[in-house]
Formats: sequence, C-alpha cells, structure tokens
Amino acid sequence: MPSRFLAGALALAITGLAGWGRGGSGPGGPGAAAAVPVTTTVVQPVAWSDTVQALGTAHARESVTLTAKVSEIVDQVHFESGQQVKAGQPLVTLRVNAQQAALGEAQATLAEAEEHYRRLQGLAAQQLVARSTLDAQRALRDVAAARVRQMQSDIGDRHVRAPFAGVLGIRQVSPGALLTPNAVIATLDDLSSMYVDFQVPESALAAITPGARVGATTAAWPGERFEGTVQTVDARVDPNTRAVTVRASFDNPQQRLRPGMLLDVRLFRPERQALVVPEISVVQVGRDSFVYRVDAEGKVSQAPVKAGVRRDGKAEIVEGLQAGDRIVVDGTGKLRPGVIVADVSPAKAATDAAEAAADAVEDAGDTDDTAEDAAAPARN
Repeated sequence: MPSRFLAGALALAITGLAGWGRGGSGPGGPGAAAAVPVTTTVVQPVAWSDTVQALGTAHARESVTLTAKVSEIVDQVHFESGQQVKAGQPLVTLRVNAQQAALGEAQATLAEAEEHYRRLQGLAAQQLVARSTLDAQRALRDVAAARVRQMQSDIGDRHVRAPFAGVLGIRQVSPGALLTPNAVIATLDDLSSMYVDFQVPESALAAITPGARVGATTAAWPGERFEGTVQTVDARVDPNTRAVTVRASFDNPQQRLRPGMLLDVRLFRPERQALVVPEISVVQVGRDSFVYRVDAEGKVSQAPVKAGVRRDGKAEIVEGLQAGDRIVVDGTGKLRPGVIVADVSPAKAATDAAEAAADAVEDAGDTDDTAEDAAAPARN
C-alpha cells in the first residue's frame, strides 16, 4: 500500500512539472496558467467567387415521345427497353400489305401512262396528233407518278425510325397490337449532354453571362459534383416571381444525369481576391459575428467581423480582418479575451517534432564527445 501512495505522488509531481513547463513560466512568473491548445491560421487573400444558389430541373439535349402517324397493326418491334439506338434505326414496323398492293397498282398505271406519253410524243413530232392531246397525256403521267410517291410515303409512315441517336425508354407496344397516333411507342432521349433550367433573381441578371461556370449536385449521386456552363439566359423576366430562367449545359458521358432530375445548382460569378477563413472560426452570437485574433505573444482578442458569402466550409470576411492576421480556427469554445493559446495544428506539430529530433541528435553527439574526452586519460 505505501508503494501505491508513493507512485501516485510521483505521478502527480511529474504532471505538475509538465504543466508548469507548458505554461511557459514557473511560480512567480508572468503567467502561471497553461496555454490553451488551439489550431490557428494566417489570413491571406485567395481567389474567390460569389455564387447564386438555385434548384434546377434536368432536360435531355434532344427528347421525343415516339408515336405513329397512322392507325395500324404492329407487325414487328425492333428494339428493347433502354436500348441505345442510332439515328434512322428501325424501331417498329406496321403492316403494309394493303399499301404494297396499292403501290404495285400505282406503279403499273405509271408505266402505262409513261409508255402512252412516249408514243404520243413521237406522233406529235410528225404532227399526226394535236399538241393538246400530248399535254393531256403528260398530265396523266404526272398524276400517276404522284400517286406512286404518295403510296411510297404511306408505306414509309408504317416504318417508325429513331429521329436521332439516343437511349430508348420502356417499350410500350408489342407485335399484334393496334397502334394509333395517340399511342406511345417509347421515349427517346439524347443523354450525351444535358440541359439544366433554373431561375435566379433579376437582381443577379447583370452578373450572368453565357459561358459562366455552373456546379450542380443531386441526391441520386451523393458527394459527386457536376460541372457545366451557362448556355443562354431567357429573354423575359417572369413578372410574377421577378426571376429569370437560365439554361446551363452539362456534359453527361456516363449518363448519370437523367431528364426530370432535381439538382442543387450553384452559379459562380467571376473570381476576385478576398479574405477567406474556415467557417468554424467565425463565432456567431445573436446578430454579431467575431473571430479570435492571436497577437505576437499568443494572447487572443475578439475581432468583430462581417461575413459575406459562405461556401464549402469557408466564409468570406468583408470587414474586420487584414491580410497577415492570425486567427483561431479550432478550439474557440474554450477561449475568452486575454487567454494565452498554443498552436497545435498538424503543420506546427510536425515542425516542432522535427526541431526536437534535430536537438536530440545534436545532444547525443555532444554526449558522445564528452564521454570520449573523459575516457581519454584512462587510456593514457
């Protein structure tokens, strides 16, 4: 039992000596209290840009709902749901039996009219028939040719093709079904790039120009940021909301953005130099904001500041600080004006460790030299 009391007393003595050393003064010194460990940073101007935040809706660059122009039975379906298709690729073929028969009849009529016209043309050259007879036959030939083109177009309407390259939606038809002009075959979207439409207040209109940088995030892909540019600004301001619609373009090579998605959009204004600090260093008390500024002696004081734009864990300081000021970043909750602080940031800790290691090596060298000098008389 006495040994336990002796060990406890020794531990308390060592702890007291360590605390006395960290305080930077002994009994009777200028500051008996230990310095409060905090992390600090030096405020320096950095490139900064204001942002306008809004909610936007994604749209495909090209989008269409595929339907048929005529009412007919579906003969063949040439695609599957979600398939990537090329422009002009056949998608649905409708029955064309009646139209093929009508086309054959029209082609036969055209051939007969053409042959009759050539015979009359030869007779007209010999002045054996009236010129009006030749003109009438030419008109009949042209009508027959027009009828052939009409039937060919009618057959073409029964072959539904992709108007552009893109991704098909869910298939809505099957072979044998009666397809009407109001029936949906599928949707087709070009997802190689996307449009995102969002509204901004008219007060920000002067700062929005085509080509401005835009960032967007979506709940579908947490932690991922999509980069785009402003393509156009609507020519009209909504008189009800006093907002203007902005359209941004986003490359979508992996097709992660889909039409109809809701995105959190941030429009970046042109960059400028500003004093930016970590947002956690700004202490908010009611409507007032301040930071703890550290002087050359390590003493902190409250510096009232005016914060501007806050983004990504950082805050712009509009008033209250100057370049070169050192402020407390982490540990503000245990501070009050006049407290002495000690920086324990990783960078400073690494520097102190390196200096301590260098001093240890140097002390070890001095010790070896002393031992060698002491052993020299004994050898002699």
